[in-house]
Amino acid sequence: MITQKSGNYQVILYAALIFLFFACSGSHAAESKSISSGSQITGRELAQKVYSRENGDDAVAQMHMILIDESGKERVREFTAYRKDFVALSRQVLRFTAPSDIQGTAFLSIEKTGGETEQFLFLPSLRRSRRIVSSQKSHRFVNSDFSYEDMERRPVDSFDHRIAGEEKIDSVECLILESTPKNKANSQYSLIKSWIAKDTDIPLKADHFDEKKELLKTYRVLEVKPFQNIKTETYLVMEDAKRRTKTVLTLVKISYNTGIKDDIFTQTKLENW
Repeated sequence: MITQKSGNYQVILYAALIFLFFACSGSHAAESKSISSGSQITGRELAQKVYSRENGDDAVAQMHMILIDESGKERVREFTAYRKDFVALSRQVLRFTAPSDIQGTAFLSIEKTGGETEQFLFLPSLRRSRRIVSSQKSHRFVNSDFSYEDMERRPVDSFDHRIAGEEKIDSVECLILESTPKNKANSQYSLIKSWIAKDTDIPLKADHFDEKKELLKTYRVLEVKPFQNIKTETYLVMEDAKRRTKTVLTLVKISYNTGIKDDIFTQTKLENW
């Protein structure tokens, strides 16, 4: 059930993992219009609202990641996520702290001008980081149900968007946004169908379809709570429809606008924490 408290709150996305990504994006083409709060909005305009939501200048979050296999067996991981905005671009670092088999593993994501995102994975056993290349973006992130592509924001004009209707999720009114990549080679998904809450612009659900138009994964936000006047996803799930596995992310603690130093978000710091 989605929990939302009243007040003048803003929203965080990304989660990646709470900073996860779901900043879907669109283009000027294939737009349709719908009614939201008595006004018309295009698919691209809605995608831009999702992408541009206010989420503070930076954030530090402690999170749990629960991996659930097809038999229901669970494995719990713990990590700390750091995010900071550099004008219009964002950077994030994830550092796993438990259990021992993944402790010290870290991930760095750097948004670049032009829509590119550089990603680096640090493995303690190798004592160095490796760059995630484009051909690896569809691979599973640390054996979770999130891919490396899921760990980055999608530039608005790299997708075509259309509003395909309206529907309620747990009594929350949503606009349904269909997003298709302009360049099929740049995404593992042929279509992302998202349910965007009208009152917060938060994607509460997203179905991801493969190249055969078959359902691949479903992303759900099951709880939203306010922290420092920012509405924050605190409980979310990514479920693989074909493998029948799930990855659950739960927020333990978060602080916004902490004044994080810039050098945390570098490859050098990633390897020498």
